[in-house]
Amino acid sequence: MTEQAIITTTVNLLQDNIQISAYLAEPKEAGSYPGVVVLQEIFGINVHIRDVTERIAKLGYVAIAPALFQRTAPGFETGYTPEDIETGRGYAMQTKASELLSDIQLAIDYLKNLPQVKKDSFGCIGFCFGGHVAYLAATLPDIKATASFYGAGITTRTPGGGAPTVTRTKEIPGTLYAFFGKEDASIPPEQVKEIEAELEKYKIPHRVFRYDGADHGFFCDHRGSYNPKAAADAWEQVKQLFGQLN
Repeated sequence: MTEQAIITTTVNLLQDNIQISAYLAEPKEAGSYPGVVVLQEIFGINVHIRDVTERIAKLGYVAIAPALFQRTAPGFETGYTPEDIETGRGYAMQTKASELLSDIQLAIDYLKNLPQVKKDSFGCIGFCFGGHVAYLAATLPDIKATASFYGAGITTRTPGGGAPTVTRTKEIPGTLYAFFGKEDASIPPEQVKEIEAELEKYKIPHRVFRYDGADHGFFCDHRGSYNPKAAADAWEQVKQLFGQLN
């Protein structure tokens, strides 16, 4: 598949007097494209998330990455030091599921208003904190395909408190692919099994991928845990998944 030339920009989404910044990447060539929402790690809309957003656009999608920490940390972007992780976790702890879903829907609605975006063909992809949020976003009626990468805590909590996110599995209307590293201490194997069991219980179209030798963050080539083999396979699976949107 030939990669498409793309255009990137930062846009502002306005809701309830709150301005949500978002990174937008879209094919330069005129056409009609599905939309994909990209959900950040705890490190903000940093170089990795922008890169993923651009990679998706090059495949023929209009991709948007809303800043999920906008309410508490506008413009937040950081790296991967222990201090950065601590700061990012602090902001993640301040998020609420209802607000996250509202912001994601706002991003979808923004895409719907773009003339080059198909109005009924949306997916989402998220990593780390965003992998958990992607599982939440999968419950939105507009989302037809979800890629959730190493989302910790899906079976034990939800942002802002309440029943664990996994209890909302029955609300998922589309297809969900979940990606985990077998060396990821933050997501024990029994939690992965629980997620898989819930997806099977409610007959949600899904696939669960477990990668040997892969740790948390294995898809990110800016982190020490980057695993090229697992990342390459996962990307092929994501392309197959989002191919369903065309």
